[in-house]
Amino acid sequence: MKMETNFEKYLEDCTLCPRKCHVNRLAGEKGFCGCGAELSVARAGIHSWEEPCISGEEGSGTIFFAGCSLGCVFCQNSAIQKEEAGKKITVDRLVQIMFELKEKGVNNINLVTPDHFAPQIADALRTARTNGLGIPVLWNSSGYEDPSTIALLDGLVDIYMPDFKYGPSSKAQRWSGTNDYFTHASAALEAMYSQVGEPEFDERGIMRRGVLVRHLLLPGCVKESRSVVDYLLDTYGDHIWISLMSQYTPMKEMECDPLLGRRVTKREYERLINHALEKGLTNGFIQEGGAALESFIPEFDKEGV
Repeated sequence: MKMETNFEKYLEDCTLCPRKCHVNRLAGEKGFCGCGAELSVARAGIHSWEEPCISGEEGSGTIFFAGCSLGCVFCQNSAIQKEEAGKKITVDRLVQIMFELKEKGVNNINLVTPDHFAPQIADALRTARTNGLGIPVLWNSSGYEDPSTIALLDGLVDIYMPDFKYGPSSKAQRWSGTNDYFTHASAALEAMYSQVGEPEFDERGIMRRGVLVRHLLLPGCVKESRSVVDYLLDTYGDHIWISLMSQYTPMKEMECDPLLGRRVTKREYERLINHALEKGLTNGFIQEGGAALESFIPEFDKEGV
């Protein structure tokens, strides 16, 4: 499966994410994402804890990339926010990993925190599709992306599963170091939807195509979350699926923060769900019980890489 790559031109003056660092990653320079030109993968394996239409019974073939262009202070995957947390691999090796996961019977190839490697991944996906990958490819991202980068994936990604973390408030600046999250996340979501369109499912209820937006309720942020739900439903209605999550897990670094140092209360989550239902949410997922468990956080031990 040797291939001719063309991703280098995007890395000489990197503007892949909204931070527009303009670093030369080919020369070893690193921008906000903390990554150079080589792919860095922290784990590849079957993941059974995604939404039912993604994992199903067979699981999702998940590839966790190291590095991140957003860098939320509360990130449950903070252990892999640095390039060094992953194993350096070639584009050809990424293609092989996709086929190794397919052989395990997974429902899809699930690319997690992939945006800072978009050109390399696009090259890998072209080769994988040419060689008969044949299962849906899922782009599982922070939502803080540039439409021009999403354009590189046109015809290569079947399902977009972005986070939509914040409404138009100051919390994005406070917790993710950006004052333009909502602007870029909404533009990226529009680009994603324009590519894949209406949701499609197979006979088992497994998503084959479409957009599934995730929103994680943060402690003390019901008002913020309501604004996100309102935006998504007012803009897209039933044309996308929405997953409202309560599984926020306080990391050790946040233990002294008055908000981020605690879990979401049952009452907070109920208020959000009631608002979403009153607003007309029908195509959605909610969580039940005590979802904020560390078992949701995989071991990033370079398994399968």
